[in-house]
Amino acid sequence: MNDTEFVARFEDGTLPAEDFHHRDHIRMAWLYLFRYPLLDALEKFSTALRRFAGAHGKPDLYHQTITWSYLFLINERRERLGANQDWQTFVEANTDLFEWNDGGILAQYYRRETLQSEFARKVFVLPDRSGPAVT
Repeated sequence: MNDTEFVARFEDGTLPAEDFHHRDHIRMAWLYLFRYPLLDALEKFSTALRRFAGAHGKPDLYHQTITWSYLFLINERRERLGANQDWQTFVEANTDLFEWNDGGILAQYYRRETLQSEFARKVFVLPDRSGPAVT
């Protein structure tokens, strides 16, 4: 499915939840960041993701800290590569974003108990680990 249809089906809730995995979340966030400035993408993607979860009977799945952290990471990575790269170039340059075992890349920034907290689910929490060195 092309990008326009993917976004439309996500936003109207017709994209099956079982077809929306971690990689798809990243692709959708990347598409929002391609279309909107960071702060607009944060608001629009978060709202759409909450609506998507609600439409599939799982409104409690939305996690603000995870969502925003990934948007910030994806935005930074896009800018480092050059904001006009295509999806495949982005994927190949950022394989660490697609790993979801043991918290994935966020385990470098957050303690497990922080991400598992109800507070972090509802409110964006700043990282409580130093994270990788930036070059």
